[in-house]
Amino acid sequence: MNENTTADLMRNFLAQPFNVMGILNVTPDSFSDGGAYASTPKAVAYGMQLEEEGASILDIGGQSTRPGAQIVTVDEECRRVLPVVEALSCRLHIPISVDTANATVAARALEAGATIINDISAGRFDSAMPAVIAEKKCPVVLMHSRATPADMQNQPHYTDVVAEVVQELLDRVNIFLDAGVQRSAIIIDPGIGFAKRFEDNVELLRHIRAFIAAGYPVCIGTSRKSFIGHITGEQPQNRVYGSLASIVSSLLVGVSFFRVHDVKATVSFLKVLNIVYRSGEDL
Repeated sequence: MNENTTADLMRNFLAQPFNVMGILNVTPDSFSDGGAYASTPKAVAYGMQLEEEGASILDIGGQSTRPGAQIVTVDEECRRVLPVVEALSCRLHIPISVDTANATVAARALEAGATIINDISAGRFDSAMPAVIAEKKCPVVLMHSRATPADMQNQPHYTDVVAEVVQELLDRVNIFLDAGVQRSAIIIDPGIGFAKRFEDNVELLRHIRAFIAAGYPVCIGTSRKSFIGHITGEQPQNRVYGSLASIVSSLLVGVSFFRVHDVKATVSFLKVLNIVYRSGEDL
């Protein structure tokens, strides 16, 4: 991918009222789907279904990032992800993102047909990631987190969660900029549910404008997360309504990307919300 292609892709994204990233976990231990798409044929079929349901981007992950998850080897992550990327890149009309914090996996996935990297560690886990993104000239989602999935929920603490998360994210952004990544290629994500307490997640969503004000497109990933279950008492598969409620304010203040499990419901919800509350003056 060259800089012109990346710029065109980002312009296309930002010209839309919203972009839904459909989640495709090819792991045996995902918190939300329990390995339902761990085989390549099932993953390919589901990826095509998510495009039909209206996904703007397909986000494929081969490493579980649920609280307590253990890191798999590079070879294992590649074994899970690459065949799915290769198969779907020839079939889909939407861009493929790969959810990985490993620079080798990222480089190989981009060579296999992915066009976006979604790094939950924003380069913390692999210092080679900024150089890979700069070399490949691809869009990248940089998410805030602390520690690792295995221990990130061990008593996280913030004095001012909004200010601290914004600053820590921008510190990571600067590392990518210093490596030669174009500013226009960067999307930021506050990392809802990653090293955050219940009250931290709520506070971040209440003040999502602070991330818009940072000057980068923003991605929100609240789908089926535990803070929703804390409020509703529902298990992950039954949290679609809570997930939809959690993204209302984000769309209204200008968040561009929504990473979700329930693509069809989210696309319908956002279409109506956008027309009624953001585009009403054009009716």
